[in-house]
Amino acid sequence: MTDIGDVRSKTDAELKALVLDLKKEQLNLRFEKANGQLENTARFRAIRREIARIRTVQTERNAASSVQGA
Repeated sequence: MTDIGDVRSKTDAELKALVLDLKKEQLNLRFEKANGQLENTARFRAIRREIARIRTVQTERNAASSVQGA
């Protein structure tokens, strides 16, 4: 996904589902690493950054909604 515009175009529910999927993938990568089957070690970093992008957008939306509600 890597583009912040793609993240911003998604709904809150879609973002929550995406974070959940990425967390599952991250868990699977940890198991692969422990078993010595992991081939693409760079995927760890990519997943971590995608989750951070999503969390940033979620935080921005929460801040914007609290400012509008005040």
